[in-house]
Amino acid sequence: MRHSTPLKLLVSLLSVAWLSGCAFAPGSDFDADVESAPVDDLVDVEPITLGLIASQEGGPDDQTLKQVSEAQRAALDAYDYRIGKGDVLSIIVYDHPELTIPAGSERSAAESGNTVQPDGTIYYPYIGSVEVEGQTVSEVRRTISRRLAEFIAAPQVEVRIADYASQDVLVTGEVSEPGRLPITNVPMTVLDAISMSGGLAPQANWHQVQLTRDGETRTLDVYDMLHRGELANDILLQDNDILNVPDLGAQQVFVMGEVGEPQALPMGRSPITLTEALSRAGSFNEAQADASGIFVFRRNTQRQDKLATVYQLDAHNAAAMVLGTRFRLEPSDVVYVTTTSLGRWNRTINQLLPTVTALYQVTRTARDANDLRDDF
Repeated sequence: MRHSTPLKLLVSLLSVAWLSGCAFAPGSDFDADVESAPVDDLVDVEPITLGLIASQEGGPDDQTLKQVSEAQRAALDAYDYRIGKGDVLSIIVYDHPELTIPAGSERSAAESGNTVQPDGTIYYPYIGSVEVEGQTVSEVRRTISRRLAEFIAAPQVEVRIADYASQDVLVTGEVSEPGRLPITNVPMTVLDAISMSGGLAPQANWHQVQLTRDGETRTLDVYDMLHRGELANDILLQDNDILNVPDLGAQQVFVMGEVGEPQALPMGRSPITLTEALSRAGSFNEAQADASGIFVFRRNTQRQDKLATVYQLDAHNAAAMVLGTRFRLEPSDVVYVTTTSLGRWNRTINQLLPTVTALYQVTRTARDANDLRDDF
């Protein structure tokens, strides 16, 4: 009977610890029950299904791509360079060397040509000032030929641009060779400009390239242009356009919860799938994780009354992870793997074990002291 008090104390402490562990077990858990008022009020919950993935992968069909391609080709075919201030024109009148300034071996065509003045004109012998700004080479040729015809019979005139100096595009950010690119008689699109700048740098954000024109900025996805054939955004560039390729910056997805190594994963030139993100984070702990509790939190930018959309993957069947290989993550997505009730209990035991051990040692010492006293 003398041991009853310590034993009762130990049993009582273990009972309190067990009840506390059930009530306040550490480890976050996300309730996927959409009928729960807080979740339903703040987020939309959608299961990751084959239909959802098909809608995510849906891009322009072949007919749309063909129409876009034809429209792009028509725009490029219709392109004709317009002369601007600072351009240098090389003008040749055949059989009349007195009207043609020879370039010679020490002077380039640009050095010996006719520079377009700030007022948009050039000076040419016999005919004087000629308005050339905003005109094409063909239009200038016809103008000079018509006016020279008053002094020369059937003049044969050739006009070329020896130096393109009036218009350019500024390419900045994560490209190999940022700087200004001259606009020439060869049309230049977004992809052309990136290529002419040495291509995208390793830390370039392929998905949010910014084009600023006349004070307005639009976002272009270079990855979709190159890998999905969406060339509608491969825009023909104009004078004073600014093309900025940002770095990865916030282009990350976050993997948290019951995974091997919670971390932020940068999104480079290619998208990251859900399965890839889990794999790169050390996969999920099968003993601790809830296979039905793999969630992707995505900020909802379409609706003001919803904070986020939560996509749920039920991986009780390992084959469901195949769906994860096709579910593309977006920047700032949060992948969260919840823990099971068993996992929470194990974690509780691990935290309480030192305390329980200490109490056991105190109780054992008291019992030994009582036994020693009784012996005397």
